[in-house]
Amino acid sequence: MDLAFIPSPSRGVVELGPIPLRGYAFCIIIGVFVAVWLGNKRWIDRGGRSGTVADIAVWAVPFGLVGGRLYHVITDYQLYFSDGRDWVDAFKIWEGGLGIWGAIALGAVGAWIGCRRRGIPLPAWADALAPGIALAQAIGRWGNWFNQELYGKATDVPWALKITSAEDGRVPGTYHPTFLYESLWCIGVAVLVIWADRRFKLGHGRAFALYVAAYCAGRGWIEYMRVDDAHHVLGLRLNVWTAIVVFLLAVAYFVVSAKKHPGREEIVEPADPADPAEAEAGGAGSPKLTKSEDKTSEAGASTADATKADASKVDAKAVASDKEAGSAKKS
Repeated sequence: MDLAFIPSPSRGVVELGPIPLRGYAFCIIIGVFVAVWLGNKRWIDRGGRSGTVADIAVWAVPFGLVGGRLYHVITDYQLYFSDGRDWVDAFKIWEGGLGIWGAIALGAVGAWIGCRRRGIPLPAWADALAPGIALAQAIGRWGNWFNQELYGKATDVPWALKITSAEDGRVPGTYHPTFLYESLWCIGVAVLVIWADRRFKLGHGRAFALYVAAYCAGRGWIEYMRVDDAHHVLGLRLNVWTAIVVFLLAVAYFVVSAKKHPGREEIVEPADPADPAEAEAGGAGSPKLTKSEDKTSEAGASTADATKADASKVDAKAVASDKEAGSAKKS
């Protein structure tokens, strides 16, 4: 009796009208749009301007894709540079193979460049985007389903994944759907970050650190279930060690940041020169005064006017005295 609850797709291609699109690439694209959409809503709620998240994502996403691919190729170099392999396959990103660690690391570099160009702090932007990244990962993991890859050990549980293609040497059968486990875990991480951010007003990069720590906690045990080829260090898969190290770094950052910068920072974006209204408001070159500064200026102006009036009175009295003195001499 076939107990597989999740069938594998007959082909890894999504037909968008006349355009064939690899399912793996389709999941990544949808994930990016969801991350930017949610990140934009959270950025606006924090006091930012609409469109800023997308502008910075233009830098972060390409860097992230390159970083994710580099991490995968470096850690699984035997798939591309060993005997009988074609190194050109290293550039075929649509066939699968992105390492989240490299994507986050190099994506952060791209985001840093974008944030500097917009004059906003990277930690604040990362906090706004954190749950969106988790949802993007949840969607992106379904790309592994399209490619029939990165599944777990053989099993006969009712929710097992039926694999029909066994290019890696394993026989077709039913396996643990580790892609599904990680997808559900990432959804839970997104919910956790949103709840904690609302409850505790996380700022200065702590919402992002919580996302990283929570993701690593799940990635560790899910990675342990996988049976695909991987490098091992002291009996553990390389990605398990990476998850442990990154988890500890994220927790350390969270604790130190909470002590040094409690609360949430205020987001103040510089005027956008592309916006005529903002450009006109800031075009005079004079800073906008607060109410107290306005009152001080008005008081200063009143004092100056009073001083001028007093000076005029003194001058008038002096002229009158001179005239009286002249009349006295004549008489």
